[in-house]
Amino acid sequence: MSYFAAVLSRVAKNWRAVEVDLDDCESLDDIVETAREIPGDVRLLVVEQDDEYAVLARVDDTDDPRVFLSDGHAADAYPLAAVVADELVEIGEDVLDGDEDAPPAHDSAPFGDATVAEDLGVSAGELLELCAREGTLPIDLIMVVCDRAGCADAFEAVRV
Repeated sequence: MSYFAAVLSRVAKNWRAVEVDLDDCESLDDIVETAREIPGDVRLLVVEQDDEYAVLARVDDTDDPRVFLSDGHAADAYPLAAVVADELVEIGEDVLDGDEDAPPAHDSAPFGDATVAEDLGVSAGELLELCAREGTLPIDLIMVVCDRAGCADAFEAVRV
């Protein structure tokens, strides 16, 4: 039950990735503080565990943190997912009513802020659709975000 976590940070136009340890994090605030320790104008914390779930967290200096959990069901089996899910709200159909880009209802239970990567090139609708798409793994979701943001090379370098 190992996880991979990294903070992708951008200073000016340069991205770098730093693997981080979240073992001692007991709350979402602890996770956010771990990400804030990495310098950058834009910070994207990514977590993936056992092909079961992904976490995307935007931890920029000027804004409140925004966090997305791809599947809240993972909180039943994974303590780190439980820490994240505990402080987020499930994205239900009522939130998506009137959103023409919203995917159909699905078995995954995304939590949090689906707009977390909009300014990086992935809309909320697309992020939710990736969660719902049969055969899409959490790492695939992370890679789409990294590709669009321009930090895929930095992410791949730290992931090896």
